[in-house]
Amino acid sequence: MLKLCRLFSSSRKELTGKFMPEKIVNCTDALRLGCSNLQYSTGSTDLMNSGRTYAEFSIYKGKAALSMAPILPKFTKMDSGISRVDKRGVVLLKFMPAIGTRKYDWEKKQFFALSAIEVGSLISLGPTESCEFFHDPSMKSSLEGQVKKTLTVSPMGNDGGYFFGLNVLNSVEKKTERFSVPVSKAEFAVIRAACGFVLPHIMGWDQVIRPQMESSNNNQVKQREVKLDPDFEWGR
Repeated sequence: MLKLCRLFSSSRKELTGKFMPEKIVNCTDALRLGCSNLQYSTGSTDLMNSGRTYAEFSIYKGKAALSMAPILPKFTKMDSGISRVDKRGVVLLKFMPAIGTRKYDWEKKQFFALSAIEVGSLISLGPTESCEFFHDPSMKSSLEGQVKKTLTVSPMGNDGGYFFGLNVLNSVEKKTERFSVPVSKAEFAVIRAACGFVLPHIMGWDQVIRPQMESSNNNQVKQREVKLDPDFEWGR
């Protein structure tokens, strides 16, 4: 019995090490752990302190890396007690240039936030279709026009994948940064499924539907309880 307990304990530790990896800090660690395309920030201290969970889907290629993660909308409560969307959610793309084999310069990363409509355009692309988005981070301010970002998604021929290209023009520093990440057919299938899943969440619709569903489910449970209650039936 003692040997069996020790064997079970050691097996449990091995399984825990396999399915609960430590925080991935670079692409090499991700490949070693068998999850090169998916990166999780699993720092237990951060999660315990902030109460937030963060996960992103990452694609590492020779010239650059691409990561994406959903950013939920922010709500504000009005005087009437009704909550409304104050800041819309997005799917945030992050591009990082390569500085060596499986090494990327995180300090030179560039962001591009996709709105709900832009997400719809992305996931509805056909095999031969492409899309292009233009962003000015300082639009409607005194800094408008200083930085311009262009995201282009175009097909890679007959492979079924797409090129994700980002150009960042900085007129103040007089420089242009370019990122290009080839996304395979399988990787784009993950992007399509993930973006389709989070679309109602970045719109805030889940916050509208969930309370209604919970209220409806509670009412159904109460009705069933009343209908099946034998004491209630005999007391009629």
